[in-house]
Amino acid sequence: MNQHVQIHEGDRLAKRNALILTGAQALGGANPAIVVSLGGLVGTQLASDQTFATVPVSLLQLGIAAGVIPAAMLMRRLGRRGGYLIGALVGASGASVAAAGVVTRDFALFCLGTFICGLYGSFVQSYRFAAADTASPAFKARAISWVMLGGLAAGVIGPQSVYWTRDLTPAAPFAASFLAQGALALLAILVVSQLHAPPVAAVKADRGRPLGEIMRQPKFVASVIAALVAYGLMSFVMTAAPIAMVACGHSVGEAALGIQWHVLAMYGPSFFTGRLIERFGKEGVTIAGLVLTAFAAIVGLSGLSVAHFWIALVLLGLGWNLGFIGATSLVTDCYRPEERVKVQAANDFLVFGSVAIASFSSGGLVSHGGWDTVNWMVFPPVAIALALVAWQHYQRKTASAAV
Repeated sequence: MNQHVQIHEGDRLAKRNALILTGAQALGGANPAIVVSLGGLVGTQLASDQTFATVPVSLLQLGIAAGVIPAAMLMRRLGRRGGYLIGALVGASGASVAAAGVVTRDFALFCLGTFICGLYGSFVQSYRFAAADTASPAFKARAISWVMLGGLAAGVIGPQSVYWTRDLTPAAPFAASFLAQGALALLAILVVSQLHAPPVAAVKADRGRPLGEIMRQPKFVASVIAALVAYGLMSFVMTAAPIAMVACGHSVGEAALGIQWHVLAMYGPSFFTGRLIERFGKEGVTIAGLVLTAFAAIVGLSGLSVAHFWIALVLLGLGWNLGFIGATSLVTDCYRPEERVKVQAANDFLVFGSVAIASFSSGGLVSHGGWDTVNWMVFPPVAIALALVAWQHYQRKTASAAV
């Protein structure tokens, strides 16, 4: 009876934290949405060599990868709430630097700003793990899914912020949009300040197994590879799709609408992804996401019409949602409570490092190798991830049967 009460009370706190983090995700998730929307356009205006026009967007991804370990160390010292408050201040600072780069027409300063925005993104990306910290095993997947749902709101808040502020500074187009991005980061401070995370002592405790031992677990290897394949391929194909669409004679508006549907497909399923994991298991949902990613590539290879591009992007978004949330849930099975901060940081460093590489390489590959090459490159990593997750599923079923 006492155990039931503890679980009930724990999930009450977990639900409260998940709702708070969903709101924080809606605000913080607008940070990359604004940079991705405007980074290339501003880069085109400021870069003397157009080859480097998309570098600000790639530096956002690099900032996320570079920031996950320092962010984890900070949260280990100050706790989740203290770390997230500092992260939001970093976000406001990065947006201000980016705006200054636009106003002064300094490309290097603008790139520095988007990189700092990426550092803020490294804090935002850990919201999904923070939602699982106080959840019972039965509620963890749904808590993660709730937070990812905040990305759906971010997909609206970010573009709408750009729409309403883009013309406020005619002498420096889009500078006001980056100031709005900073304002959203400051607003996130009010939200994350309500978070009731585990005590700082629990986070600071230097206990548990060595990180290398944890990372050598087959289930950790499988879950991380699945996550980096799901996220890395999504970034790889999504970055290339608008370039390919315009090259095939489609309009910029059609390409933008395709990305909009893609973003909705990425976050919309979060309404029920947690329940799907409860029904079909973490491995089953992860496998479904990887299969959908492969189907996106098949559609992409089947034709070059607007419909082919849009359907491929929608499937890619659905695949990312199921694959990434499923893989994130699998990672939470790989560590003990005292190990969570360092393991989560290692996971995100590997995942977002792969996303940064994908972002830097995608544009050049589609320009030189074509859209078909981009899609063919999807299949090998998907096959590897599928094999690893399926094997872990088989091993778990075999162990359960033996018991």
